[in-house]
Amino acid sequence: MLEARGIVKAFPGVVANAGVDLTLHAGEVHAVLGENGAGKSTLASVLAGLYQPDAGELRRNGRVVRLRSPREALAHGIGMVHQHFRLVRRFTVAENVALGDHRQPLLMSAPDVERSVVELGERYGLPVRPEALIADLTVGEQQRVELVKTLYRGAEVLLLDEPTSVLTPQETEALFATVRTMAADGKAVVFISHKLHEVLAIADRITVMRDGAVVGAVDAADTTVRELAQLMVGRDVVLESPPHRGQPGPVVLALTGVRVDEHARRGRLDGVDLEVRAGEIVGIAGVSGNGQRPLAEAAAGLIDPVGGRVEVAGQEVTGRARAARRAGLAYVPEDRMGTGLAGSLTIAENLQLTRPHRFWLDRRAWREQARELMQEYDVRAPGPGTVTRNLSGGNLQKVLLARELSTDPAVIVAAAPTRGLDVGAISFVREVLARRRDAGAGVLLISEDLDEIRALSDRILVLYEGRIVHACAAADADVTELGLAMAGAGA
Repeated sequence: MLEARGIVKAFPGVVANAGVDLTLHAGEVHAVLGENGAGKSTLASVLAGLYQPDAGELRRNGRVVRLRSPREALAHGIGMVHQHFRLVRRFTVAENVALGDHRQPLLMSAPDVERSVVELGERYGLPVRPEALIADLTVGEQQRVELVKTLYRGAEVLLLDEPTSVLTPQETEALFATVRTMAADGKAVVFISHKLHEVLAIADRITVMRDGAVVGAVDAADTTVRELAQLMVGRDVVLESPPHRGQPGPVVLALTGVRVDEHARRGRLDGVDLEVRAGEIVGIAGVSGNGQRPLAEAAAGLIDPVGGRVEVAGQEVTGRARAARRAGLAYVPEDRMGTGLAGSLTIAENLQLTRPHRFWLDRRAWREQARELMQEYDVRAPGPGTVTRNLSGGNLQKVLLARELSTDPAVIVAAAPTRGLDVGAISFVREVLARRRDAGAGVLLISEDLDEIRALSDRILVLYEGRIVHACAAADADVTELGLAMAGAGA
């Protein structure tokens, strides 16, 4: 149905696609697998007409086509559902479906559009209410609207870019059922992801990309998670999480009735109570936007809650980041290049940013210490004088971890510590956090990756709309119960 031959797409300073070949057949789910920066989304944008390739060609049903816009791509039956939805929140479902459709008459027939929405929903397992406002829908329902919108415009080739990144497990299963129905109906579905287990669960064929190039193409039935991981990073990786040793000790981090105004930061907290003990990892699960960022920043003392109290190792540190650090807190923020590190400074300078200094700065000692930490944390760079912005995402995170964890903290607040990393770097980060836990530190792990939460945590708390709505021991965690809690069932 669609073929890409030798696609090249470059941006200033980077070749995003370097001679990519991809063939899509009717009735199949074809996964494009790779870490962030591998070139997956750029390739999808070329196939969808958002980008024009610098070299190479596209063939639709054997004929060469030039797609100069998404509208031209849709005219050829190619549609894309983006990772970040493109919906008008104040419009209804039907209005969003019809918006931008050049086939609509001057005066739109709302009943006709609503009828089509219902029919498509019934046909592909995408139940949505055409009269509902987008602002009133859950994230999973909004994704259904995006799928209905694409199908309404006649797409026979559907490109789904990281479609499960904001879904609960139940919503993911529902999406998989829809994808299988679309493939059974003769459509070609491209499933773009970096999640190995999901790709194996849904795909017929898998194309693996690394550094802008295709490094392998396999049938899903003939491969394993470990083989796919090796293709993604170019080396063997250990995917199993380290076993937990030891029993938790005294409370090292306590939040009591913490409230954060939603206007102060993205999201809000509504009376959060939680404790983290020495020698345990407490995982915070939840769909993006339910208060994860204000929780991390309140725990680290970066924001002053409108109510409640934060204690680190028994000391009250509410809204006082320096006091929290003096009490033994280390903070690994989700925004590693904005909040965590200064891109214009060197590795050696970044490693000193959060440490107390006297008037005299011993830069020679900094460089020596940086060399030791770079070796211990496997930071791959020419030397301590390397400007941080020139590092890869994995090496950036290792520098951040080296700075935060080398001070032997009593408690670690880690927000999305593996987001955007390859599986090799993910394995390293998980191992470092587990080692710190086993050495007696308490870890508050905040992640939107439920697999990561389940793999690392000793206890799991679910955050929904700024409140803790579910708590359980990781050993007793049930995926169905966690998913329902993440969706707000019973909240």
